[in-house]
Amino acid sequence: MSLQTILAVAAAKAALTACHLTGRPGSSLPGRVALKVNPHIIKDLASQVRRGIIVTCGTNGKTTTNNLLCDMLEAQGFRVVSNRLGANMMEGVAAALATAASPLAARSPSYRSAPASARPLGYLDADFACLEVDEASAARVLQHLRPDYMIITGLFRDQLDRYGEIDLTMKAIDKAIRLAPDMTLVINGDDPLTAFLAKESGHRFVSFGVSEQTTPEVDFPSSSGEIREGRFCENCGSPLHYDFYHFSQLGVYRCPSCGFKRPSIDYDTARVTLAPQLSFDVREADSAPVRISAPMTGFYNVYNILAVYGVLRELDLPTESINKVLRSYKPQFGRGEVFCIGRNREQKVLLNLAKNPAGFNQNIAAMLQDRSPKDLIIVINDNAQDGRDISWLWDVDFDRLADETIRSITVSGLRALDMQLRLKYAEIASTSAPTVEEAIERRLADGCDNLYVLVNYTALYEAHKYLEGITK
Repeated sequence: MSLQTILAVAAAKAALTACHLTGRPGSSLPGRVALKVNPHIIKDLASQVRRGIIVTCGTNGKTTTNNLLCDMLEAQGFRVVSNRLGANMMEGVAAALATAASPLAARSPSYRSAPASARPLGYLDADFACLEVDEASAARVLQHLRPDYMIITGLFRDQLDRYGEIDLTMKAIDKAIRLAPDMTLVINGDDPLTAFLAKESGHRFVSFGVSEQTTPEVDFPSSSGEIREGRFCENCGSPLHYDFYHFSQLGVYRCPSCGFKRPSIDYDTARVTLAPQLSFDVREADSAPVRISAPMTGFYNVYNILAVYGVLRELDLPTESINKVLRSYKPQFGRGEVFCIGRNREQKVLLNLAKNPAGFNQNIAAMLQDRSPKDLIIVINDNAQDGRDISWLWDVDFDRLADETIRSITVSGLRALDMQLRLKYAEIASTSAPTVEEAIERRLADGCDNLYVLVNYTALYEAHKYLEGITK
């Protein structure tokens, strides 16, 4: 290791310590510091990963998929480095690698037993690197590392002023894919946009998907006003024909004009149920179905789990422990995270990130699968990380919130009044609160024992910090 790398790792660790002392998570700042000291720190450290690098891209589901994969690999005894908190730009990837490295000496037993002169400095002791990567940053990151696998969870319209329309997101990922010619793609075959990218790339790819139409309680009703992105064939521009949809543009599709169609599915799914817990069969050619069960909500989590299952199979690793790992999986930092509050932990608060139409619609669907009385808080900010353009709120199917199980809706955030206006047009009453903390405090003081909090990016940290504090 070069002196520059050693100094970069030491600086990153010092920055992480400073962040923790000030109560910040330190998911990006250490990487920013490390990159200042050594602009090649990602390449230097990633080259030391022994068995493989897996990156996860896609508009929704990256953090859950990435963290689930980490848990599965760690359960099999592997050392894994990852950006678990979801800091997925260049700085977040650098922070994950640099803070996991040793600035002075190797920690691996094989290196401890080696002569001092043979022990490398700035060593990263990792079998696998699992890295969530932002779509717009993917090409920058892949200039510094060469993944063995890329998971693409699906592509939906997101942050219009940052990404633009969906075709710009596709171009960004396509550019990143072409930087790693030997990389295998693990794709959501139910998404025509993702499938088109994979077919056009020339890379080897495998796909996961759900070939059976889901039951009415799982799927959106046919009257849903949901916006669907992939209505036209990316190959010829003709309207796609769908046998059925799962949600958004995900489903079984084909183009009657040019023949483009849903790829054959390598990791297929049948018998999906959501209650009392998420359960489904995974089917592979010439293999008996594997029943998977997880204490999770939301049909979208079927895809997240399928992506992880597919990577494990591609790595030729056992999958027998997948249900055990799923039972103990703890969602992190607002991805379906549950807080139990009160003297007897009787008040349940579920915190979830909702940042674009597809994600919001799926959050609403998952919430309504809970038929017990509930209260809802929606927090919308328009800071740079959220996207200044919040016109996407008009593409969310908020009419579904006119449900008898929802006792109250409170809005907050910098664009609380915009959110309240959107609900007014759906003829749904709401109240406002100046801060997310006050919104949560009001509902808990009213005796609410089942509270859902849906927030976009920059509101997530405040909500999480407050809930974590009152839980403790």
